[in-house]
Amino acid sequence: MLNYAVHGQLAGELLAPVSKSDLHRLILACALSNGSSLIRRCTLSEDIRATARVMETAGAAVTFGDDNILVEGIGQHNAERIDCDCGESGSTLRFLVPVMAALGQSARFIGHGRLAQRPMQPLLQQLEQHGVTFSLPDNGDWLPMELDGKLQGGCFSFSGDISSQYITGLLFALPLLHEDSQIRLTSPLQSKGYVDMTLRVLELFDITVHPVENGWDIPGNQQYRTPGQLEAQGDWSNAAFWLCAGAIGNHPLTVHGLDLQSLQGDRAVADLLAQMGAQVTTEGHSVTVTPAPLKAITIDGAQIPDIIPVLSVVAAVAQGETHIVNAGRLRIKESDRLHAMYQCLSAIGADVTELADGLILCGKPQLRGGTVDSFNDHRIAMSMAVASLVCKEPVVIRDPLCVSKSYPHFYKDFQALGGDVHVIDLGA
Repeated sequence: MLNYAVHGQLAGELLAPVSKSDLHRLILACALSNGSSLIRRCTLSEDIRATARVMETAGAAVTFGDDNILVEGIGQHNAERIDCDCGESGSTLRFLVPVMAALGQSARFIGHGRLAQRPMQPLLQQLEQHGVTFSLPDNGDWLPMELDGKLQGGCFSFSGDISSQYITGLLFALPLLHEDSQIRLTSPLQSKGYVDMTLRVLELFDITVHPVENGWDIPGNQQYRTPGQLEAQGDWSNAAFWLCAGAIGNHPLTVHGLDLQSLQGDRAVADLLAQMGAQVTTEGHSVTVTPAPLKAITIDGAQIPDIIPVLSVVAAVAQGETHIVNAGRLRIKESDRLHAMYQCLSAIGADVTELADGLILCGKPQLRGGTVDSFNDHRIAMSMAVASLVCKEPVVIRDPLCVSKSYPHFYKDFQALGGDVHVIDLGA
């Protein structure tokens, strides 16, 4: 197995990678439109390739350029069952199951890694109540899954603590139906920022969704109309690694290409770092974080699950006791991220306690370093690379290339900012 030893100090500036969340949504909307669409700026992660691959299987054409994506909308639907390989992408699976059902497309969904174990029941239960049938394996996994039938409109009801990806998938699918539909939530929605991103993309494509109390009304018989050319946003989720590195390192770090008014929930990283004592300055589309003495705070993970791993690294060196709360949903991501961060931070000398839905971290001025597992989780691997900045010795990351899921050039950027990355053999 390949392993990387990472260490050093970072300084300088870089352009934010493109938002994977935004690209998923743009590719899907373009594929559901008539005609051609050009998406300027792209970061071709494994998850984005999975969404493009499935849409091509459904009849779209997706061409990757040097820094853009050309999408031709779905033409003739395939009369036969199609195979939809979602890779390890939860977004691809949860967005496209309801979309294929709305198109009346029989499909077989497969995936890799932990994707077969990630929850699907709330979504499938609602789809089954509206005309869709599923064939599932007998071992309790969700994949491979066979989908048949055509989705019918009506009222779809969910608890607000389910994955926002279920809501996004339905928001893309329901406008395609003949009937009007409603989505209703029985409790406040977590990860609301991701649904707001979806609503923004739908508006760009002339899709009407009416917000109402506890949900949305979605008229049927709508058509996706492409604006022709679009530009994906810079990614606050991946920018968070560099902004946190600026907070705990010895030198300022600047990330360009970020929309300060973005609907991405992970934009909260700038405010949270400022609350912890880092010096955060903004200018135009750039954010600079300069190190300063850090203090403990309480971090609510309900709306920002993807940046909790790297924020826990910052908390590990912030004076006092940081409580990360309402983060139970991290247990059903690419890894059990609460347990993974507990294991990794403990291995490099942090004082960390694992709770059912969070972590408690008692900050230390410096950590010792050591060997950690990535748990085949891109956000764990990148968080531990950032943690190496405050370690006496290098951090050795097992299976580090899982970062290709969302940020293939992460280690290249780490080196460009001054960090050291070396392949290391740990033996058998």
